[in-house]
Formats: sequence, C-alpha cells, structure tokens
Amino acid sequence: MNSADNRIDKKFKALRGQGRAAFISYIMAGDGDYQTSLDILLGLPRAGVDIIELGLPFSDPMADGVIIQKAGQRALAGGMTLIKTLEQVRVFRRADDITPIVLMGYYNPIYNHGVADFIRDAVAAGVDGVIIVDLPPEEDEELCLPAQAAGLHFIRLATPTTDAGRLGVVMRGAAGFVYYVAIKGVTGAGSSSADSVAGELVPIRAVSDLPICVGFGIKTFEDVRLMSRVADGVVVGSAIVERIADGDTAEQVLEFVGGLARGCAKKPN
Repeated sequence: MNSADNRIDKKFKALRGQGRAAFISYIMAGDGDYQTSLDILLGLPRAGVDIIELGLPFSDPMADGVIIQKAGQRALAGGMTLIKTLEQVRVFRRADDITPIVLMGYYNPIYNHGVADFIRDAVAAGVDGVIIVDLPPEEDEELCLPAQAAGLHFIRLATPTTDAGRLGVVMRGAAGFVYYVAIKGVTGAGSSSADSVAGELVPIRAVSDLPICVGFGIKTFEDVRLMSRVADGVVVGSAIVERIADGDTAEQVLEFVGGLARGCAKKPN
C-alpha cells in the first residue's frame, strides 16, 4: 500500500469537501465474543462511522480506564488474539474497502508477533494506521519508521500536558491525524469541554497541518455535536464499549452509535 493511497487521507479529504468532522468509534476486538464484535465492526459504517478504531486486547492497558480494561479482559478470556483481530479486518475488507481502520493498543502484542510480520500482515489485512500508546517518538525505529515505509500511518497522541517544546517532537513522523486526548487521565474518566479544547488545539495546528481528532470524555450526542465544531474528528470509545459490557445486542450497539454519529453535522460557516 502506497501512503498516498491511504484510506485515512482519502476520508479526511472527502469530509473536508462535505464540511464536516469525522465520527470515529472505538471498539475492542473480540469483546462480547468473536462474532458479536465482528457483527458490530461490520455494521459501524452503516451506523455513520467514518473511521474505526479497533482495539488490540492486552493484559496491561495503562492508558485505559476500567471500562476498556474490562473489555480487553473479556476479549482475552474469550480467546481473542492479534492474529484473530487481523482476521476480523480481512473479513471487514471483503464488504468494505473504503472505511479506514486504525488498530489501537500497546506494543507488547506487536513485539511478540514480530514487527516486520505485523506490518506485513496488517497491511495485507487492510489496516490503515496504528495508535500505539506506549511507544514514544524516541522509539520510532521500533515501529513508526518501518510502518510508515510500508504505507501504514503512525498516529500520534497529544495531551493537555504536552508543552510546546515536546509538541514538535511528538509531531515528528506523525501521519493520518493527531489524536488529542482531551482530559488528564485514562479513557472513560471525566468529561471534556469543547470550549476549553478549542484553545488547546491552537498550538498543535501551529506545528502540524494534520487533522486533529479529539477523544476521551466524549459520551453523548451533545458532546459529539459541540466537539465536532472545533475539531476535525470526534472519537467515542468508552460509552460504546459500556453498551457491549451491559449485554446490548450488536443491533442495539449500532443504534446507539448511529445516534452519536449524527452529532457530526456540517460545521457552521
């Protein structure tokens, strides 16, 4: 896959033409069970999702709150693996060759699989990018650089505590979009404010022309609506995963996701 053909870049170009922000949903691969998570994955584009973040189950997810921690534990207990996660992506690609998929997780499962093998297998399956929470820019040679060379976007995280000096380092090698963590803390903790986030995005835009997508603390239609006015994309994870934990069917989860996605209406002129 040539980086110029990356589905993430094409998606944001299309969304700019439509004048609206991306709605990005996160689910944990294998959560509920293999088939339930696959059914949800397959239905996300029809529910209005523009980009899918698919979680790689891991036993020690340091950036995640209780909701996503438990989702990973459920998935692992059900036998979910990195190989099975890529299998789900391959099944998805038989039905949808347009919607970008980003794998989000931690380095350990990739290291155990083998970096070169992971990049080859991920690209072959139809993955477009990765968000690896525990690999800082100082470790770019581990995964970022070879992934980028293969056309797999390496998406960086920026936070409210990322100062101006660090920001330039973080943006080095970034591609696809910047994931802005809107709150201090783990996933599912607290709520984020569009008014405060708007100002926090200014220094990022000064050093990068990549789209900025905001996640953490976004839980409702109104949260999505307000954040989509100041960001290029809005990410919802824990609120969706919580529905799966509560035993909602795939259809019920997708109905909930659809309601959130409608918050990403066209931006005001």
